[in-house]
This record gives sequence, structure tokens and C-alpha cells, in this order.
Amino acid sequence: MLDQRLIREDPAFFAQELGRRGLKVDLEAIQKIAKKQKDLAEQRSKLQATGNQIGKEVGDMMKNGGDPKSNEITTLRSKGNQIKQKVSALDSEEKQISFKLKEQLLRLPNLPNKNCPNGKDEKENLEIRRWGSPRDESNLKRHWEIADELHLFDTERSARIAQSRFVTLLNKGAKLERALINFMLDLHTTKGYQEIMPPVLVNTASLTGSGQLPKFAEESFKCISDDLWLTPTSEVPVTAMHRDEILPFEKLPIKYVAYSPCFRREAGSYGKDTRGLIRLHQFNKVELYWFSDSNYSEEAHETITKDAEDVLQKLELPYRVIDLCTGDLGFSAARTFDLEVWLPGARAFREISSCSNCEDFQARRSGIRTKEGKSTKLLHTLNGSGLAVGRTMAAVLENGQQEDGSVKLPKALAPYFGNDRLKPEP
Repeated sequence: MLDQRLIREDPAFFAQELGRRGLKVDLEAIQKIAKKQKDLAEQRSKLQATGNQIGKEVGDMMKNGGDPKSNEITTLRSKGNQIKQKVSALDSEEKQISFKLKEQLLRLPNLPNKNCPNGKDEKENLEIRRWGSPRDESNLKRHWEIADELHLFDTERSARIAQSRFVTLLNKGAKLERALINFMLDLHTTKGYQEIMPPVLVNTASLTGSGQLPKFAEESFKCISDDLWLTPTSEVPVTAMHRDEILPFEKLPIKYVAYSPCFRREAGSYGKDTRGLIRLHQFNKVELYWFSDSNYSEEAHETITKDAEDVLQKLELPYRVIDLCTGDLGFSAARTFDLEVWLPGARAFREISSCSNCEDFQARRSGIRTKEGKSTKLLHTLNGSGLAVGRTMAAVLENGQQEDGSVKLPKALAPYFGNDRLKPEP
């Protein structure tokens, strides 16, 4: 959530920065609401101070033997009661205005970081670097074709169980998924990440705090009878772990790695990636998350990206790093580096991780702060997939495919799987 004080004082700056995202936002209405809220708060505060002073005067008179029924004390009490009524009315009006202001602020995306490249859409994203040598042979198979031959997953029966865009992993496919998850978790915990497994169901406050609500309600699955939603990413429950807390400054950065199933409706994406593991309603993901001091978050962003890259390097998967332009940023992000893995069967790079610095956006929405000396300030939050497991499996299958129909597994993964190859059944 954006800082209402700064919006109130410098709306032109916010309009300019949101304009970098391609948004035309008239902040005048929000500015008026913010000023109204401030004026009401000041009026209420002054009246409360006056009321407190009157209460003190009455108390002093009574201590000095004043008659409770005297005209002076009766007049002061009457004045005090009138002030209480006015304060109550102002308090009620201020709460209504504050609710209206918060409702509007929650719908505004984060401001882009000053170093985020300007651009209208994904066509203007910037490639930063590449790693590895992409396979470029002709006639390489897509991952679902390989999986079909090796009997790794079933989509037809999954549609019978649920609906389309669900998958049931079978035999070696299930074992490979588990191997990938364990490999990722072990790798990240060696770098100081605390491993957690958060709830899969999250409440509205958790989704609002991380920025998924109210804007992305249609993207999430909601439980009809409860204030609970299926989590779209572990970023949501991990953010909410420290909602309304003041974290010790000396313990920063706090780094978590979380595994969870994730659920997304993928509204508006029908017709895209309908086969295979790329775009499912349910998928597994290992998530990296930092609570960082605001002065260190840009360095932290580089580090969390490198930690996600390390998974790809150890799995011997060629990839590139993309600096997203302002027009392609996610709602909560101030700056994002996407990792795109090479899929030789598709002859294309595909996103496998988004590493984002959200700066103080989620912390303000969630009330997460730290105390440095006598000063209390908002934290910066960062997140990144480390990695999306299904897409990683797709990349392992396509990059490791052999002429005899087997799949050669990366050396780092073989101990977790128990073999260095996936072979067709005899």
C-alpha cells in the first residue's frame, strides 16, 4: 500500500510514477479524502485535549474540596460531556473516511523502483545475462510427449477427478517431483534460509497484506463457507507470519524457504499452455522470502535472484535473467528479475521464477516493522520462486532427453531420485 501522507503532500509525484507503469490515475479525489481524514483527526485530537484539560480541572477542584453541585463544576462537566459527544461524532466520521481512503489505496499498485527500466509491456523488458548453452537440435520432443512415453503423469483422468489443467503425477513422475522439492529445500537451507511449511489455506487479511486482494480475487479459489482461500503462492502466508509485528533489527535479514502447493484460477489465460506442466490450476513451488532492512534491500534483491539462479545452474539448465520494465511489473513489485529457463522442445525461454523487491509496499499493508535504536520503521520484503517445481520438471525432461528415449538427470539431482536416468519401461 502506498503512503497516504506522501500522496496527500505530493500527488504529482505519485501520478508521475504510476504513469511509468502505464496507469493514468487521478489522485485528486484520494488527496481530498486523505486531507479530510487528516483534518478530522486534528479536530478530534484538539477536542480530546480540551476535554482532558476540563477533566483535570474538575478533578483538581474536587480534590480541593469543591462542591460537585456548584455551578462552576456543573458547567465544566456539561461542557466536557458536549465535547465527548463531538469527539464521538468526529471519531465515527473519521473511521468512515479512513475506511474509504484505505479501500482506494489498496487498489493502487506499488511504485516502480528508480532503477526499473521504463517500458510499456513485456516487449520492452531488458535481458541482463545468460547462463549455459541451450540445446538447439531439431525434432526434440516437448515435455508432455516425453512424459507420455515414460508414463510420468496423467491429465485425462485428472480432468475426471477435478477439471482440465490438473495433473496426477505417476510413479517416477511423482518421485521426480519429490526429488526436485527436496533438492531445492536442501540447497536453500545451506544458505541460511529457515525452512517452513505454512498453511495452504489463508484468510482475507493475509491475501490483502501481500497484495493479492482486492485486485486479484478472480484469480484465487475461495472456500464458500469460511473466510479462507487456497493460497496462490507461499509468499502470502509467509508475509502474514509477521503481520502487525515489530521484528528485532539485529535479526535482519530474516530469510525463509517455504514449500507449498499453490492454486490459481488462471482467469483470462484459456487457450494458453493447455498441455503439460506450464500452466496448471494446482502446482508445487518452493518460495524464497526475505524480511530486510530498507537500506539493504537492493543488495538483497541481487542475492535472492542469485540463490534462485543457483538451482538452475546446479540442475544444468540454461537460462536468462530479465529485468522487467515498468509496464510489466507485478502489482506488489517495485522491481523484478525474471528467470527464464530454456525449453529445447519448445525452442523457447519460459519463465520459471520471478524475484521481486516489494520494498515497503507489503510491509505497510501488513504492519510489519523493525526498531532501530529509538526509531521504528517499515521493513522491505522480497520474494522469489526457488523454483516452480512443475516447470523445473518440464525443463529437466526437455533438456535431458536422449535419442534412446531416456532422460539423463542432472548430477546434483541423481542422489535425490536414486538414479541418473529415467528410462522407458520394457
